[in-house]
Amino acid sequence: MQTIHIIYLIGFVLSGVLFFIVGWFVKDRIDRLRKVSADEQVKTVLEEAHRSADNLKKERLHDIREEHLRLKTQLENDFEEKRAELNQLERELRGQERSLSEKSDDLDRKERSLKQQDSDLGKISQKQEAEKIRLNKEQEKIASQLEDIAKMNREEALRRLREELLDRAKQESADLIKEVRDRARFQANREAKELIVQAIQRSAADHSAETTVSVVNIPNDEIKGRIIGREGRNIRAFESETGVEVIIDDTPEAVTLSGFDPFRREVARLALETLITDGRIHPARIEEVVKKSEKELEERVIQFGEEAAMEASVDGLHHELIRNIGKLHYRTSYGQNVLQHSLEVSRLAALMAVQLGLDAKLTARAGLLHDIGKAIDRNHEGTHTELGVELARRYKESKVVLNAIASHHDDVESTSLISCLVQAADAISGARPGARRDSLEGYIKRLEKLEDIANQFKGVSKTFALQAGREIRVIVEHNTVTDAQAEQLAHDIAEKVQDELEYPGQIKVTVIREFRSIEYAR
Repeated sequence: MQTIHIIYLIGFVLSGVLFFIVGWFVKDRIDRLRKVSADEQVKTVLEEAHRSADNLKKERLHDIREEHLRLKTQLENDFEEKRAELNQLERELRGQERSLSEKSDDLDRKERSLKQQDSDLGKISQKQEAEKIRLNKEQEKIASQLEDIAKMNREEALRRLREELLDRAKQESADLIKEVRDRARFQANREAKELIVQAIQRSAADHSAETTVSVVNIPNDEIKGRIIGREGRNIRAFESETGVEVIIDDTPEAVTLSGFDPFRREVARLALETLITDGRIHPARIEEVVKKSEKELEERVIQFGEEAAMEASVDGLHHELIRNIGKLHYRTSYGQNVLQHSLEVSRLAALMAVQLGLDAKLTARAGLLHDIGKAIDRNHEGTHTELGVELARRYKESKVVLNAIASHHDDVESTSLISCLVQAADAISGARPGARRDSLEGYIKRLEKLEDIANQFKGVSKTFALQAGREIRVIVEHNTVTDAQAEQLAHDIAEKVQDELEYPGQIKVTVIREFRSIEYAR
């Protein structure tokens, strides 16, 4: 049994060895077959690669030959073009060379001609120098003879000649200036006068003149004692609260309030009338009534401003501007109510703007606001024009309005026709007879200054100020001033008056030159 097992085992081993040998032979055969097939495939791929490379090489060589031929053709064409350009340049250079040669010949000829002319000029110069010497001798001889004849030396003769020429030039210039002015006046005066007269006739109004005092009527003189109060405490409290002086004198049934600020004076008048009507007059009540009167007057001021804006047809004004316009009701200038003056300027300027085809609404706005600075100039530093410009700029008024405010007294230059119209309307409103009043002392000083200015000019013999200083008549010496010079003299006097004298409106300067021939029959 064990032997059988051994035989079986040996059989299995031999079978395994046999299978292994057979498998090895089969595998080797298969490997050889695969190797032969791979070699054939590699050979095939290599042959195809060689064939592709040959084809690619042939195509590349063909492209290179074509590119070479193209470049060769292009180079030949460029070469031909360059050769043609060089030939053209060569021809041009030859032409320029011939031209330069011809110009060189011309220059040589001109040089020879200039040398000849220089020689001729030298000879002529010598002749002229000799002739100049001869003429100088003749001139000296003639001058000596003239001095002997005229009995004056050369310096005196030259002086007289200069004086005569200067007088003649002055006369001719004066004649020319007179002619130009007459022509300009002839063209402008008629239309300007018609325009201004129409505006004045349609706009003229009476002005109320405010003074520095207000009179309050009282029912009886017993009220005066109550106003004064015990040891004067009531009147002191009233003056302290209002800033206005209370004058109690022998005037029956009347108390006078004095102060330069019309607004404060009006507050004091309202408060005093309220106290008299109420009957309770003591410091506490005075303080209460004054504050109430100030509030009431502020409302009235706004009402005045709104009514003025409506009357001038001006809309869109800031509330603060309306308030300051209303305050102008309590401000005067030369006795003229400033609010009424501003309204008149607004109307005058707007009417003239319509005639000239300008913006009438903007002109009316500028005229109404031109004196707005007078509402605040008592409490601030600066002129009323500067304060007015600052106030209007703060509330976004236009540049035209700002320039009209700033230039209506010639403080700055006008930049628009509207500014010129406002300036003219301001002068018309102030100069209209009855519009303004002035103090006697100031009036007399202005007349004296006016006559002194005119007397400073040469040839003036007498001066007379007429029409309350609105006109000055100047009498000149007829043998010193000619008619044309009289025209220039009037212009010069007017300019000096304008520069040195302050006055409302305008002043007419009339120069009178007359010749009187007097003889006596005996």
